[in-house]
Amino acid sequence: MTAKPFRFLAGATEPMSRAAFAERIRRAEAIGFDTIVFPDHVVPQLAPVPAMAMVAALSDRLRVAPFVINNDLRHPAVLGHDLATVDLLSDGRLDVAIGAGWNRPEYDAMGLAYDPPGVRVSRLAEAVTVLKGYFGDAPFSFAGEHYTITELDGQPKPVQRPHPPFMIGGGGKRVLQLGAREAQIVSLAPRSGRDGRGENASLTWEATVEKVGWVREAAGERFGSLELNVYPSRVEPRITDDVSGALRRAADEIGERFGERPSEEDLRDSPHIWIGSLDGLVEKALRLRAELGITSLMLGEVDELSPLVERLAGT
Repeated sequence: MTAKPFRFLAGATEPMSRAAFAERIRRAEAIGFDTIVFPDHVVPQLAPVPAMAMVAALSDRLRVAPFVINNDLRHPAVLGHDLATVDLLSDGRLDVAIGAGWNRPEYDAMGLAYDPPGVRVSRLAEAVTVLKGYFGDAPFSFAGEHYTITELDGQPKPVQRPHPPFMIGGGGKRVLQLGAREAQIVSLAPRSGRDGRGENASLTWEATVEKVGWVREAAGERFGSLELNVYPSRVEPRITDDVSGALRRAADEIGERFGERPSEEDLRDSPHIWIGSLDGLVEKALRLRAELGITSLMLGEVDELSPLVERLAGT
């Protein structure tokens, strides 16, 4: 079987002038990135929807996506209106990446209820149904526990039919299996230590193998058509000639922040830790594709791992 080509995603998130933003986008395009993504947090960063529209105006090739929309911050019908507009104005270059929300301090700061994970994932599942209905060809109705829609004909319609690709991800079995059933892209995320296995257990290669198994189980025959994604977590990615020292410092940093120090070997193998020599990171990307089928790589900000993208773009 021919391996799927890599798709590389990068962020351009910090507030900046129009000229600086345009230069960042031109650079990302020249390096070989496929998609520019924007987190959805109420912190000093660019807001995802207007920033995606700006990328669409500055580039004729780059795709755009949130990474990821926090479902709890918008009603899905309002979100559908925004996203369909971006897809229309970009000539069909939008990916709909959406999650259940996780950053409790933001909820507390805005006075939003931070519901248990099961409630947030149930609400996310309903939101995906509403979004697909909004993008559909005819008026739709929906009656769920969290949302009620009555004969709403979403306008404008997105260019991509029947809808833009969905990306759903997380670290837990339930949300990953939702992605396996409903999305075209499934993002494998680390999760907290709430399951009793420790704060860093979900970072490991073995944990990622388990997550891919959950996705395969729920996806059934559609598994082969899914795109699997990973992204850096816990520490910033970097290319270095002092790999052992950098991994040791990263393990110390994680231990100080999370109260549990991972082994340096676990970090070296982790799909979520991108610290190494250029050749070593190329080898990691190729191993992820060959052994786990992971081909969508979000690699931080545009310039952080650009030599890796230049080496592998188009392969």
